[in-house]
Amino acid sequence: MEYCIFCKIIKGEIPSQKIYEDETTYAFRDINPQAKHHALVVCKRHVTGLADHAALPEQELAACLRTAAKVAEMLGIAESGYRVVTNCGSDACQSVAHLHFHVLGGEKLSAQMA
Repeated sequence: MEYCIFCKIIKGEIPSQKIYEDETTYAFRDINPQAKHHALVVCKRHVTGLADHAALPEQELAACLRTAAKVAEMLGIAESGYRVVTNCGSDACQSVAHLHFHVLGGEKLSAQMA
């Protein structure tokens, strides 16, 4: 998508603090962290969100979750625990219309965030 900020980050048009990249996913640090460690895992194929999952091959959707787990390991939070979150639509406060998963950890997370 021409105006999608995540598509521009994936293409390298907007700088990011890359953590991990493979053929289907891209992971980088969130610029407004909500936890000690806060990364975003985005699907390289532009789909608006999880509600648009039918537009995404199953292996690419699964790759997002595998990347989230890999990022947690890379950030050193896999052992202590982490949260993976995706927001779907405006009522859930999805701020970028591109499928992405938040990986949060590195501290005791609030139960209110669950």
